[in-house]
Order: sequence, then structure tokens, then C-alpha cells
Amino acid sequence: MNLKVLILAISAVAVGLVELIVGGILPAIAKDFDISLGTAGQLITVFALIYAIAGPVLLVLTSKMERKKVYQISLLVFFAGNIMTFFSPNFTFMMIARVLTAMSTALIVVLSLTIATKVVEPAHQAKAVGSVYMGISSSLVLGVPLGILIADAFGWRVIFLCIAVFSIGTLILISLFLERIPGEKSVPLKTQLKAAASPKFGGAHLATMFMLAGHYTLYAYLTPFLETTLQLNSSWISIAYLVFGVAAVSGGALGGSLSDRIGAQKSILLVIGLFVLVLFILPFSTVSIYLFTPIMMIWAALSWALAPPQQSYLIQTDPNTAEVQQSFNNSALQIGISLGSAIGGAALGQIDTISNIAWVGCAVVVISLLCAVFSLTRPVTFQQSKVKSVNGRLS
Repeated sequence: MNLKVLILAISAVAVGLVELIVGGILPAIAKDFDISLGTAGQLITVFALIYAIAGPVLLVLTSKMERKKVYQISLLVFFAGNIMTFFSPNFTFMMIARVLTAMSTALIVVLSLTIATKVVEPAHQAKAVGSVYMGISSSLVLGVPLGILIADAFGWRVIFLCIAVFSIGTLILISLFLERIPGEKSVPLKTQLKAAASPKFGGAHLATMFMLAGHYTLYAYLTPFLETTLQLNSSWISIAYLVFGVAAVSGGALGGSLSDRIGAQKSILLVIGLFVLVLFILPFSTVSIYLFTPIMMIWAALSWALAPPQQSYLIQTDPNTAEVQQSFNNSALQIGISLGSAIGGAALGQIDTISNIAWVGCAVVVISLLCAVFSLTRPVTFQQSKVKSVNGRLS
């Protein structure tokens, strides 16, 4: 792996942990601040919302700045947010710290993705994106179990101190090994929003949103799913999460390699199509743990395999707006997570067997497939001509 891409992937691990690790330590946070579990859960909701909104806005505001400098500043803000979290005297203070880390995370992730494509040959761009997503998905493997272990041994606050130290390490690596990357001519946010809402880009963002929504319709309730359908105890459920996470990490790399091999557009259709199939057959596999496990691993791998070809598709469609489109796509991902959790929760109250919730997720992913087909069949017209004309006026 390219050293620079590896460093960007390591940085992605640090910022990914901040979002994912909270789920495993909510009871400890709620107890410390003497609040309800539902109130503590707002730390996850607010993070996702701020992430979704801040990413595109911050990219536009910093578009003219040298990218390495923006990355370094973002890491410093991320460090400060984690230090604030460690010293939080109350829940309100921690929520403010959470806003800071969400804003910096949104910028760091999209910069990692775009810089990764600029430090490798064009033929390896999708693989580089896949490597960054592999770093993010590694947080899925490490986040919840690691958070629980550290919280039990040293208290939940130590987790954020460790992440802060981790971020300083990545800042040093970025400073030493990443070259300066010039900023680009700023395109007004209004124009960027119009491009994002165009049929070509809008369809792609909706495909990402509904793909993640379909995934989280079931994944958000994986623990009760495993308890009721396979009668697994807590130890086996932890192992299941670990297996799921390892498969998800491999899925990010698989998506990048697949995109480089057969192209981004074919990869998008293949991944989403297979995801529909896997969610459809998943309830039938619960008759045996030996049948369910490989199906679950395929489900996990596919859940992260879409991101690399989707990001490559956005870059190839219009390099002029690549950064902000990737940011919008990450925002769509965050919204999809929230939407899927809500759909799954509503479905639980309407169905008799929890395993059938997979079919609800399957139906949602079918919408994702339709959005992807719609996007891929739209001509490239609006965004390129419009952005080029804007760039012409700015130069």
C-alpha cells in the first residue's frame, strides 16, 4: 500500500472511533452524568446531524486553502474536541465537544478520500479510496468492543484521551510525509447544491442513503436479532460482532479492487444488487449458525463495498466538484444510518418475527438500486457546464 494512503487510512481509524465507540459506552456516560440512556443517545444523533451538515459547508469555506494545512487544522480541532470530552464536567459541555469532533471528523474524512486519489495513479484511485474506507471500517471492528473493555477497566473518559493521543500521532505523520496540495478555485455553495441535486449526482447520493438505510434497518438491531433467532448469549454475540467487523473491513478493500477491475459503474450495480439478494435470503439462513455465519459475512462485506466505487464514480463524473460531492455523499451515508435505525424501530412494532426485518431492509435497498440506475443513466450535462462557467468567472 502507498505510504501516504496508509497514513490517511490510519487517520480515518482515529476519527471513525469517535463516532462508533460511543454506542458501546452509553450506559457508562448516562450513569456518570446522571441522565437517561435516551438522553445520552443524543450524542450519537447530534454527531450524525452535525457531520452531515458541516462537511459540505466547511469544504466550500476552506476550498481555496492549501489542503495539507486544512487537514492539520482539522486534526488539531479534533484533538481539542476529544480533550474537552475527557474533561467534560457535565453533559452540555460534552455535547459541545461532540459538535467540534463531528465538524472536524466530517472534514478529515472527505479530505482523506480526496487526497488519497491525488497521491496515487488514476488507475489505483478506487483502491486508495477503499483503503481509507478500510480504515474507517476498522473502527467498526475496534470501536464497540474496545470501548467496553477500556471503560470497564479505566472509565469511559480514558477512551477519548487515547483517541486524542492517537490523533496527534497521525498529525505528526501527516506533517512529515504528506506534501503540500494546493487549494482549488472556490465554487459558490449555491452552485454546489444545485450540482448535488442534479439527477446525476442526486441519484448517486440517494443510492448511498437508501443503501445504508436498508443496512441499518437490520444492523441497528443485530443484538436482539441474534438473541431471538439464533439464541446466542452475550459472548457469542460479541464474537458475531467481531466477525461482522472483520468482514466489513475486507469489504472496503474488495469494493476498491472491484472498481479498479471492472469500473465504478458496474461495481455499483453489482454491489447493490447482491446486497438486495443477501438481505432477502438472510432470514432463511437462521435455521443454522453454520449457514447464517457465511451469509452474515457476505452481508457485512457488501455493506462497506459500495463506498469506493461510489466515490470513484463521483470523481469521474465531475472532478471539479469531487470534494464537495464526496462530502455530500458522506452526509447521505450519515442520514441513511439515522433513517435505517428509525425504519427498523418502526418495523419491529409491526412484524411478528424479528428476522423478517431483513426483508424490510431489502425493500429499502431496492430503492437504492433504482436510484443508482437512474443516476448512471443520466447524461453528464448540468454540473460540468455550470461549474466550468463559474470557474471561468472566478479566474
